[in-house]
Amino acid sequence: MRLLVVTPHFQPDTAPTGDVVAMVVDALGQMGHETHVVTSLPWYEHHAVADGWQGSPWRTGRHGHGTITRLHPFPTDKTSLVARSLGYLGFSTMAAGAAVGAKGPFDAVLALSPPLTLAVAGWLAAERHRCPLILDIQDVFPDVAIEVGAITSPPLKDLFRHLERFCYGRAAAVRVLSDDLAANVEAKVARMRRPPRIEVIPNPVDTTAPTPTGTDTAYRHELGLGDATVFMYAGNLGHSQSLDLVIEGARRHAHRSDIAYLVNGGGVMADHMARAAADLPNLTVVGYQPPERVPEVLATADVHLVLLKAGLGSSSVPSKAFSALAAGRPLIASIDPGTEVAKVVAEAGAGLAVPPEDPDAFVTAVERLADDPDTRHSMGESGAAWISQRRSPAAVAAAFTALAEDLTAG
Repeated sequence: MRLLVVTPHFQPDTAPTGDVVAMVVDALGQMGHETHVVTSLPWYEHHAVADGWQGSPWRTGRHGHGTITRLHPFPTDKTSLVARSLGYLGFSTMAAGAAVGAKGPFDAVLALSPPLTLAVAGWLAAERHRCPLILDIQDVFPDVAIEVGAITSPPLKDLFRHLERFCYGRAAAVRVLSDDLAANVEAKVARMRRPPRIEVIPNPVDTTAPTPTGTDTAYRHELGLGDATVFMYAGNLGHSQSLDLVIEGARRHAHRSDIAYLVNGGGVMADHMARAAADLPNLTVVGYQPPERVPEVLATADVHLVLLKAGLGSSSVPSKAFSALAAGRPLIASIDPGTEVAKVVAEAGAGLAVPPEDPDAFVTAVERLADDPDTRHSMGESGAAWISQRRSPAAVAAAFTALAEDLTAG
């Protein structure tokens, strides 16, 4: 099988999507399949083209068993929705040209969203190469942006919803990460004359990366965290995350030297978190770490935090939750009840799920795990075992292969 992949990020870019797609592409290569990836130059960490990648807006090369084209991402001010939309439009236009002009044949095109404009690029490529389009939905857009207030204009809401329906209508299949996202998309395509096939395929987790077994890491010592029980949020610091829970937890636990909060990441809320940390000695805020240090960073935490605002659990699945479980660490998930991460925590016995944006419930969960190291340890072991059985890159790549072959045969 030969697959054309259109994705906004790819390793060594630091975005979680880049790791996910790279794992699938590498696993496909190990299975004997070939891929051609169209993606951006690395830019995610600082919203600027990374050092060593400047100078050319278009680069081609090889990756594993396949080839890759990297394009200028048109990075812009990450706090401006208009600027970001224009940047995504510029990148998507270049991606469409690269994907349409890629040397075929291909058995299928896999296009990731967001940004939703990449779905249009994928559709044009699928038309050109006469093969089915698989639209890969990592977050349901524009639902998340509307829910957090990033899009408030009624005309813009209508525009993006029309674009969303247009893209779904051109796809042979829509891949989603969970049953919640599947129900969301199914409701939107139900009245289409030829609705796409909806397929639930979870994101893979790297179960092979060596992870320190203990929390006494060099990273912990660098940050001066000592012997405290560390509750870590690692990932994007954006409008979707209820990061004020961490600030409130640090305030309430200012008297407890055995509890420390660590926020590790970047995004539009980074400055807000840094200002809060300046007044809270038990709250540490640091930026993204190099990819080679990620296993050590994940291992530094005693407990990882999943913080998603109310109403977003059916349109977004935080991928960092599963990386934390693979590292053998339990979760406190502040998320809509009954949604994917809450169900995994319960099924795997891998932590505690609490209602979203509920400071009292969050603080109670923190105190429970801070005071019970044996439970933390057993929950971490249970989560790691659950991940190794269900989320390996090989299993996810096999699911993609079966879907593409089924669509081609159909």
